[in-house]
Amino acid sequence: MHDQLIQALRLLPDRLAWHVILSASALALACALSLPLAVLAYRHRGLRWPLLGFSSLVQTIPSLALLALFYPLLLGLSALTKTVLHHGFSALGYLPSLLALSLYAMLPLLRNTMAALDGIDPAVIEAARGVGMTAKQRLRLVELPLAAPVIMAGVRTASVWTIGAATLSTPIGQTSLGDYIFSGLQTENWIDVLVGVAASAVLALVVDQLLARVERGLGASGRAGRAGTRLGLGALAVVLALALSPLLIPAAGGGYVIGAKTFSEQYILAELTAQRLERARAHVARKLNLGSAVAYRALAAGDLDVYVDYSGTLWTNVLGRTDNPGREAVLKQLTAELKARDGVTVLGPLGFENAYALAMQRNTAMRLGIRSLIDLTLVAPSLRFGSDLEFTSRPEWASLQTAYGLKFGQIKQFEPTFMYRALEGGEADVITAFSSDGRIAADNLLVLPDPRGALPPYDAVVLISPKRAGDSRLIGALGPLIGKIDAETMRRANLSVDRDTNKVSPAEAARSLGDSIGLPR
Repeated sequence: MHDQLIQALRLLPDRLAWHVILSASALALACALSLPLAVLAYRHRGLRWPLLGFSSLVQTIPSLALLALFYPLLLGLSALTKTVLHHGFSALGYLPSLLALSLYAMLPLLRNTMAALDGIDPAVIEAARGVGMTAKQRLRLVELPLAAPVIMAGVRTASVWTIGAATLSTPIGQTSLGDYIFSGLQTENWIDVLVGVAASAVLALVVDQLLARVERGLGASGRAGRAGTRLGLGALAVVLALALSPLLIPAAGGGYVIGAKTFSEQYILAELTAQRLERARAHVARKLNLGSAVAYRALAAGDLDVYVDYSGTLWTNVLGRTDNPGREAVLKQLTAELKARDGVTVLGPLGFENAYALAMQRNTAMRLGIRSLIDLTLVAPSLRFGSDLEFTSRPEWASLQTAYGLKFGQIKQFEPTFMYRALEGGEADVITAFSSDGRIAADNLLVLPDPRGALPPYDAVVLISPKRAGDSRLIGALGPLIGKIDAETMRRANLSVDRDTNKVSPAEAARSLGDSIGLPR
C-alpha cells in the first residue's frame, strides 16, 4: 500500500497541473461567453428564454456524453481543415474537453448575471441617467459593480462544477485527476481512486474559498473591500502558478504517444510498449482509458502513434464486417484494408487472443445443463446478463442474437472489473468475459463454446499510425514483441494486476511480462 501511494503521489503534479489548466481555461472561456450574453439579454428581454433554455438543455446531457460528443465533431472539422487548408489540428484531449466543459459552466454564470442586473434598484439606474451617463457608462460604472458579488457567486458555482466534471475528460485522452479514478476503478487500486477523488475535492474547495474571498471583497465598500478583492485574486494567482509549475519544465521533443483502452490488459501492454521505447531512449506519453472507437480514430488521425487492438474489434467495428472467414483470412484482409483505407499499419499479432466469450459460474452452468451457447438459449429468459460498457452496442452482440436468438431476462452493464464481481456476488448469471483474463481460471468460470462461429477471432495486434509507418526506431523497438506473448503468459500478467493478493501495478506487470518472454531490461 505504501508503494502504491508513493507511485500515485509521484504522478500527482503533472495530472494536477493539466486538471487545473483545463478547468481554468474552460471557466475563463465560459465567462467570456456568458457575461456579454447575459448583459445582452438584460438589454433585450427576448433573448433570455433562448439563452437560458440552451444552457439548461446542456445541463441535461450527462457530462461524460457531452465530452464524448465533441470528439467526433472536432475530428470531422480537423479532416475538413486538412483538406481545405492542408493543416489539421488534434481533436483528442484538450480541445473537446475545453469546449464541452465551457458549455457546461455557462448556466450558473448566465443565471446569476441576469439575476444580479435585474436586482439593481431602479432608483439607482434613474439617478445615473439623471447625471447624464450613457448606457455604456451606466453598465461599466454602476450596474456591473453593483452586480459583481452575485456574479461572483455564479463563478464560484461554475468553478466547482467544472473542476468536478473535468475528471471525466480522461476517456477522450485529456490528462487529468480522472486518470486516477478510471484506472483505479478498473484495477481495484483504491489508493489511486482516493488520491484522484481527494485531490479533485481539495482543489475545488480551495478555489471556492478563494473566490468567496473575492466575492466578499466585491460586496464590501471602501478600502477594505478593495484590499479583500486584491488579496483573494492574489492568493488565487499564487495557487494557479504553483499548480501549473510542472508544465513549465520543457518536455523532451520527438516523443511517442501510446494509447490504451479501459481495462488491465491494455494498461499492461501500453506500459510494455512504453518501456520498450524508453529503453530506445525515446520520450513517451500515455493516453489511457480510451474507448474503442476513440482509440482507433485517434490513431488514424495521428493523435496516437501506437496502441494494441484486437482483430475481431477492428473487423466488426472499424470495417463493419459481420462474416467470419477464419483467423488467417481476418488478419490478412484486416492488414490490407486498414492500410489502404486509413494508412494504419498492422505491425503484427502479439501471439495471443483476447476473445469476447460468454461465461458462467461452473456450478450454475452444470445445474442448468448449459454446455454451450446453444444450451444457454433455452434458459436465457430466466437469467441476468452482465455486460461490459460497450458490448451490447457492438456488432458482436447483434451477431450472437442473430445466431442464437439470445433473449435475457435482464441486462446490466458494468466496468469490466465489477462485471466479474457481479457474477461472483450473484448479481449476474452470465457475463461477457475475455479469454485472456486470468480471472476465468481463478474464479473457476465456464466459458461457453460458440459452435455457430458468431464471434470472430480476436488476436491482439500492434497498430501504428500513418505518420509513424516508416519509423525505424518504433518498429525496431516493438518488433521483438510480435508473436512472443502466449495466452497463458498474458493471463498471468492480467491476474497479477486484477487480484487483491500480491497485486502489482501495470508497469510492474509489464516488466515481469517482458522478463518472461526474454526481453532485455
